[in-house]
Amino acid sequence: MRRSQAFGLVLGAALAAAPMARAQELTIAVGGAFTSMDPHFFDLSPNHALTWHVFDRLLHPDPDQRPSPGLAESWRALDERTWEFKLRQGVTFQDGTPFTADDVVFTFARAPNVPNSPTSLGQYIRPVQRLEVVDAHTIRLHTAEPIPLIPQMMMAFSVIGRKQGEGMSTADYNSGRAAVGTGPYRLVSFTLGDRAVFERNPRWWGPAQPWQRVTYRLITNDSARVAALQSGDVDAIDAVPTRDVARLQRDARLNLAHRPGLRLIYLYVDASRPQTPHVMDRNGQPLASNPLRDVRVRRALSMAVNREGIRRQIMEGFSLPTGQAQPEGAMGYDPSIPVPAYDPDGAKKLLAEAGFPEGFNITLHGPNDRYVNDDAIAQAIAQMWTRIGVRTQVQTSPASVFFTAGGVRDEHSVALTGWSTSTGEPDTHLSLMLATPDPQRGRGTRLRPSHYSNPELDRMIDRALTTIDTEAREKAYHDIIRIGYQRDLAVIPIHHQVNIWAMKRSLTYRPTLSEQTRAMEFAPAR
Repeated sequence: MRRSQAFGLVLGAALAAAPMARAQELTIAVGGAFTSMDPHFFDLSPNHALTWHVFDRLLHPDPDQRPSPGLAESWRALDERTWEFKLRQGVTFQDGTPFTADDVVFTFARAPNVPNSPTSLGQYIRPVQRLEVVDAHTIRLHTAEPIPLIPQMMMAFSVIGRKQGEGMSTADYNSGRAAVGTGPYRLVSFTLGDRAVFERNPRWWGPAQPWQRVTYRLITNDSARVAALQSGDVDAIDAVPTRDVARLQRDARLNLAHRPGLRLIYLYVDASRPQTPHVMDRNGQPLASNPLRDVRVRRALSMAVNREGIRRQIMEGFSLPTGQAQPEGAMGYDPSIPVPAYDPDGAKKLLAEAGFPEGFNITLHGPNDRYVNDDAIAQAIAQMWTRIGVRTQVQTSPASVFFTAGGVRDEHSVALTGWSTSTGEPDTHLSLMLATPDPQRGRGTRLRPSHYSNPELDRMIDRALTTIDTEAREKAYHDIIRIGYQRDLAVIPIHHQVNIWAMKRSLTYRPTLSEQTRAMEFAPAR
């Protein structure tokens, strides 16, 4: 065979193989800022989505956020205070070390105690009073009181290995030294604020993944993320800006997927401190007392928000206005709770009744790169409040700055933020937003400090979270939400996000309620 013919055959084979080679690589751009490869550092959805590529969980949520087998093949309640998990046999870490019950014991000791954690995973771990290792692949979780959500809690955090994690810090996970799990991918490199690169883990116990290599990029700017997809620089994006949906739907090169999610966008309000830092009188002087302590003021602020207008004008129809924690169809949703009516005249009357007929000045804080249209929503709410006499300035910032200032330093009076439950039930809404802060019990949070405290509600939350019967527990959730979200407005709900993904026509995506974007949900289009 002549060289030119041979070269032509080789080149032709190479060109034929090129699409197949490309099909084994996937580049995703996400909008939610991840902050660590340490799976226990921060109870934050972008971190969980990132680290799940490397680390597995005892149970996996199905697309509807129900427990399904993970590192545990089966589970059962032996009695009201004892849960038994049968661990999957034959599982190894990515370095070949066998996975055993001792790794679960090590995880339970580490996860709630990571130094400098902005939000601990303690609420999922601390209910377990004692771990009993029956054998290398059987473990029992003993609780001091009935905890019906133990299976759901086991979906909320990753399992790490004692051999790989003992003595390791968050920095060791970020460097890759300790980032060795049992998950579908292994870490190749991690650059904080930029990207992670993964390769398929041939040892994984689950179904073979279609992607040999995954690049997981952070592009917080909406326009830049969309441009990266349209230019072919990335294969898929999440958090598609609602303003771009119609244009992307017309692009024959792309597919879109969307689904209502569990993410609640809401306002937390400084409902308790005698003075609050960002409320002033008309002359810009601090008020002698905090007006947000008066429920009539909080109710006026809620009534002044046109949720349907935000849905139409800002979210382009991709939101579900709400007055409660959970969306329709999710555990804890109460059909008797209406969406708060838009009533600016009624809001003005309430302000006058509360002693503020001329209103006051306030600053609304929020992130500008964390939730869909977060900055635009904050600006719209500020205009609505100004119309009822509450002159509102907006200060938005990158999520890393916002959560530090508002949560760690507790510098806000009212702020726009979001929350999505990891269990599929509103348990963390109640324990983190409504319960009196009690870090030892995993109650309250430094990231959403409303300072709300209601001993009656604390007792109701305790009862709900220990109620085994599902129907009775859901009724207890309804009662709590009616008090905390409706009567007292410790939380002012705005809407639930509809999550949107866009990708090349050659891909499909299976959306889940959790909104987390992972390579495991992408597949080549058939």
